[in-house]
Amino acid sequence: MLFEYDVIVVGAGHAGCEAAVASARLGCSTLLITADMNRVAQMSCNPAVGGIAKGQIVREIDALGGMMGIIADRTAIQFRMLNRSKGPAVWSPRVQSDRTRFIDEWRKTLDETENLYLFQDMVIGLLIENDGDDNKVCGVETALGINFKAKKVILTAGTFLNGLMHFGPTQIEGGRISEASSRGLSDQLRGMGLNVGRMKTGTPARIDGSSIDYDLATVQSGDDQRLFDGSVKRDFHKFSYLPSVKRTLPPRDCYIVHTSPEVHKILNDNLADSPLYNGQIKSIGPRYCPSIETKIVTFADKESHQLFLEPEGETTHEFYINGFSSSLPWQVQMEALSRIPALCNVQFYRPGYAIEYDFFDPTQLRHSLESKIVRNLYLAGQVNGTTGYEEAAAQGLMAGINAARSAKGLDPVILGRDQAYIGVLIDDLVTKGVDEPYRMFTSRAEFRILLRQDDADLRLTPIGYEIGLADEYRYAAMKSKYAERDSLVEWCEATSTRPSEELQQFLDNCATGRLPGRVKIADLLRRPQLNFENLMPFIPHLAQRCAEVEQSRREEIIESAEILIKYQGYIDRERESADRMSRLEKVKIPETMNFDEILAISTEGRQKLSRIRPSTIGQASRIPGVSPADINVLLVLLRN
Repeated sequence: MLFEYDVIVVGAGHAGCEAAVASARLGCSTLLITADMNRVAQMSCNPAVGGIAKGQIVREIDALGGMMGIIADRTAIQFRMLNRSKGPAVWSPRVQSDRTRFIDEWRKTLDETENLYLFQDMVIGLLIENDGDDNKVCGVETALGINFKAKKVILTAGTFLNGLMHFGPTQIEGGRISEASSRGLSDQLRGMGLNVGRMKTGTPARIDGSSIDYDLATVQSGDDQRLFDGSVKRDFHKFSYLPSVKRTLPPRDCYIVHTSPEVHKILNDNLADSPLYNGQIKSIGPRYCPSIETKIVTFADKESHQLFLEPEGETTHEFYINGFSSSLPWQVQMEALSRIPALCNVQFYRPGYAIEYDFFDPTQLRHSLESKIVRNLYLAGQVNGTTGYEEAAAQGLMAGINAARSAKGLDPVILGRDQAYIGVLIDDLVTKGVDEPYRMFTSRAEFRILLRQDDADLRLTPIGYEIGLADEYRYAAMKSKYAERDSLVEWCEATSTRPSEELQQFLDNCATGRLPGRVKIADLLRRPQLNFENLMPFIPHLAQRCAEVEQSRREEIIESAEILIKYQGYIDRERESADRMSRLEKVKIPETMNFDEILAISTEGRQKLSRIRPSTIGQASRIPGVSPADINVLLVLLRN
């Protein structure tokens, strides 16, 4: 066995798997170390990928050449495009996944990736070389006593660092149920100057689907039910932009039920036994994915909360109760759930629990995700204070790219806030830090019209192709798609239609004005009530033109063209704003600048600038507590 590698990745969760594959595909010998090779990319919480803003991240991962979107498609059992009632800037794809197949697909990917090696063990320490005050990682030490050397190390330990699970008053050490926690790394890194904190997350009970009374629940079907008819499968409803990626699993329904005052009373009566409220848990929990205990306390005026019953796979009876995370004793969880009519005979596979774990202050990272304190050490995923598979995978992908490029003496890839949600995510972490588990939302992005889910390949595949992660096939598919889209847009801008009586009647039915004469098709499409689909029956030459679009990606291309036609003015305006902001990103701040000596800057500004050490004026302007006046002082000094 080789004991020296270019890159070592610690942990095989969503961050670790993306990091390892990216590093290996960029030509670096890469070792992925995990405590259990049969649980790689485990969906520790809900069996789903994507969601509000998270779906955009998955499409960006795919566009760059990452794997999450491809594997989510291959294992999807339901697809939904969220926020369809709003503008396309916030449309977000989401799939239910087959949990077991998701792991199997990732394991197959890891096994088949050249330059990538796996080892099953627990990392208990980092090998450090000291050069005066400068610490540099050079490998890892495992529980079996093996030392592996590497030029770069990526730490993606998830919830395993000093993980502690809470089942009511019962506490069990572990990173997740039935898996041991990792000890030693937090203390070692704290000793070298990394700031370590504690966070908390949780998960609901898993229940036996055969104990659900489906007649008393509301069915929630996906957008894709109509796509599966015998052997006929259409692939518009998927994550990956690759035409060759196919969905094969038939869709399954989810179900909706509601809590009630009776359920809330049971929970309220037992809050004294909740680790969240009796002082047993002291760490920070997620604001945007609260436990059921937190919901009934925070929203005491609400008589019910919506719960989603989500299947864990194509054939399994196991269901996930989305919206009912809890650390209450299992007896209380079961009693409360049994008061919901559809769950009156509920049977548990396992109860819900909370977990506390260590994380590191992400403001001590560079935008490349390399530590400012320990050279050659990269951190990604929940160890940086984030929550969610998608946020973790995005960080893992960028850490893998940048560690591999650094090992080869190349500059890092840094995505801007106007280029990707991934850029927003990383900039938020390293610039603003976290005081609770970080979750991505569309509202966090200033330029979300530019960061739509439909054009992530246009934004990012050229970058992935340039660095060698996206292959020729993907790049050619992207160019072909946008050539077809632009051709369709140009045709709509140049082609008119006459106001037939059928079209005029249709416009009346849509409550939009009749046509005074011939009009460009693009002008019709700009009306909010109209789109390609509802116009084609009344404009035969439009239907004929759309039929000429590449069949395998017809719906995808037509949707992209429609968005461009309807929102081009808004897109252009936002692009101008982004360009103005980007000028500040080009003004570099020397690493040697001593902010403490700049007395013209406010005291809070000096303190924040000294702690975070921004690399550009743009980054400095986003640090909470740094005022516009402080930025002006910096600009004057840099000009001089």
